[in-house]
Amino acid sequence: MVEAMHMARLAFDNDEVPVGAIVVNNGEIIGRGFNQVILKNSISSHAEINAINQASQFIKNYRLKGCEIYVTLEPCHMCAKAIVDARIDSLYFGANEPKTGAIQSIDQFLERDDLNHKVIFSGGHMQEQSSRLLKKFFQSKRNNRDS
Repeated sequence: MVEAMHMARLAFDNDEVPVGAIVVNNGEIIGRGFNQVILKNSISSHAEINAINQASQFIKNYRLKGCEIYVTLEPCHMCAKAIVDARIDSLYFGANEPKTGAIQSIDQFLERDDLNHKVIFSGGHMQEQSSRLLKKFFQSKRNNRDS
């Protein structure tokens, strides 16, 4: 999770919503990502998607069986579906996302019976650090707007 926080700080430094993600296989980081929606002009360029894409390229397979993903913020529906489709075994996330969080906050997407793959998940990992970075980012946006 420490490396995912590092990725979130890269997003912050690039004026993107500070969310970071890493994909791990057998203790080795095989994919890293941070939000790049603005930089890439792509709504799908979330941290999770970027990390999954990099991991898939690394192992030359879109299925990431045996892998874990660490994300600083609770994933949205798009990212939750990508995690399922990639066949990732486990998800660990930091802060809850009360507006779009699809794991616990507004939905329990990963608990659906009709999914063809089950992902084990837990939240609250480095939650305080993630929340603090997100608050700092959005506060800076409000301050710039009010100036």
